[in-house]
Amino acid sequence: MCGFAGWISFGRDLAGHRPEVEAMTATMACRGPDAAGVWIDGPAALGHRRLAVIDIDGGAQPMRADTPDGRVAMVYAGEAYNYRELRDDLRRRGHRFTTESDTEVVLRGYLEWGAAVAERLNGMYAFAIWDARSRELVMVRDRMGVKPFYYFPTEDGVLFGSEPKAVLANPLAPPVLDAEGLRPVVALIDDPVDGFWRGMRKVEPGTVVTVSANGIRTERYWTLRTAEHTDDLDTTVATVRELLEDIVERQLVSDVPLCSLLSGGLDSSALTALAARRSPEPLRTFAVSFTEPGAEFVPDELRATHDAAFARELAAHAGTDHREIVLDPAGLADAGLRSTVVRAGDIPYGYGDSYASLHLLFKGVREHSTVALSGESADEVFAGYRWTHAEASGGTRTFPWLNMVPSRAPVLRRDVQDALALPEYVRDAYGSAVAAVERAPGESDLEFRMREVSHLHLTGLLRILLDRKDRMSMATGLEVRVPFCDHRLVEYVHNAPWAMKTFDGREKSLLRAAVADVLPESIAQRVKSHYPQTNDAAYATAIRAQGRGLLDTPGHGVFDLVDQQWLKAAVEEPSAAMPIEVRLGLELALDLAVWIDDYAPVIRM
Repeated sequence: MCGFAGWISFGRDLAGHRPEVEAMTATMACRGPDAAGVWIDGPAALGHRRLAVIDIDGGAQPMRADTPDGRVAMVYAGEAYNYRELRDDLRRRGHRFTTESDTEVVLRGYLEWGAAVAERLNGMYAFAIWDARSRELVMVRDRMGVKPFYYFPTEDGVLFGSEPKAVLANPLAPPVLDAEGLRPVVALIDDPVDGFWRGMRKVEPGTVVTVSANGIRTERYWTLRTAEHTDDLDTTVATVRELLEDIVERQLVSDVPLCSLLSGGLDSSALTALAARRSPEPLRTFAVSFTEPGAEFVPDELRATHDAAFARELAAHAGTDHREIVLDPAGLADAGLRSTVVRAGDIPYGYGDSYASLHLLFKGVREHSTVALSGESADEVFAGYRWTHAEASGGTRTFPWLNMVPSRAPVLRRDVQDALALPEYVRDAYGSAVAAVERAPGESDLEFRMREVSHLHLTGLLRILLDRKDRMSMATGLEVRVPFCDHRLVEYVHNAPWAMKTFDGREKSLLRAAVADVLPESIAQRVKSHYPQTNDAAYATAIRAQGRGLLDTPGHGVFDLVDQQWLKAAVEEPSAAMPIEVRLGLELALDLAVWIDDYAPVIRM
């Protein structure tokens, strides 16, 4: 896993702009702590930071290949899990390799198939290729959007990078925020194109963006399509299992220590159990907890049971080398940690300890391993959320998760709320999202509605969660792999009918049936428990104190966005418990303040 940056300027020779390119590349040091490289040739400049995972001694980047018609250079982040098969195919076609890296396979694949190499890749990846033969930059992102990729069009080319901070390090990209950028953050909706900062864009998942002197064009090589599902239930369960076995085997390939993130829930336990059976030595597993072992667990609406006991049970069952990382609830509110988290994400998401705790978990894991498997996305693929099932009995025509999350708009000033026009924005975004879903022939209203809900989760909520996991992990130099995001599994399960996905009357029926034989019964039947958040009163007390500190600086730029009276009422609330809508609003206000201090943005609502 790595981070990259680059600059294409058709109107100048970038040889004299190495300091700017190096500054852009340096912002990606956390994503790539093992090596750095910059390559400049005329109008093209590429920078790379490497986290060595496959072929430690080879695979240095930017990687180049000379052809009779000109040079081709590439920067690449991610993993192509089928690189060995592709390398064998390319060798048969006459290509010669000098490394054992998947990076060289992707580069050689481009020389053979052009941008269509993306259609042959299985994995998580983002890469940019400067093709001097055609004087074009080709930018590619994986199908599910696991790896981030941003670009910023300029007068004579483009800036690009793995994260916005790489682009913003160039003076040509001013840090400006407007209503268009803030809307999806406050609304908790993924915008597939907008890159938050004015003028910045994302390379959409499953697309190729080509930049030439004539402009920018975008082509889609993959989308989540409707297809007929002809397998019966037994065949479907068996196919899910076969896919999972193949996916796990592919994603265990690593030349550095690998582990599994284990919550004790169905998703992570399934992957861990399958991985442990294939690991030549006891698989390392890690669990996170906000309380000391043995401390009293307080259930809530989203977490009926404590993870730790189930994680230990699965670890014993699978024979893993298990560790628990215990986090101090009060420490999660540390102001320095908040700054680190906001900087890692570039965007003031305002979800507090759900981001901070992931960062600390990954920091602890990184002391022992460089690569980790995660159960992220199983809920979106296999219909694991309660709000998903609520839609089957008649939900509202909006993004389903918004029915469970209070609006954070009240924390904002009234004029800012008016500028954002969130109700209209959510309505229009929802309409655009469901318009992309094709109805299968003869599909009932219920089956079509649940197809829409599946599509919304896989192309909306999942991208938000994947971005959170990528940013928090890569900030610590940890590569997190997400086996449930394999596009073959996603396509297959998405098109299975709702009646089959819930054949036993529960959530995640197909996954449970596919892996029941490798799990203890207690875990196979466990009800979903969301990623833990601390309910410790010390955390609420700490962030209230930070809110009061913010009020003591009434001239702070955050009050161009945040309503001071709302904040005053929130921090003076007499109750020891903090209502969820207050907590979410306060977290957003604090993140916005830290973000303004760090980025000094120009705000134009």
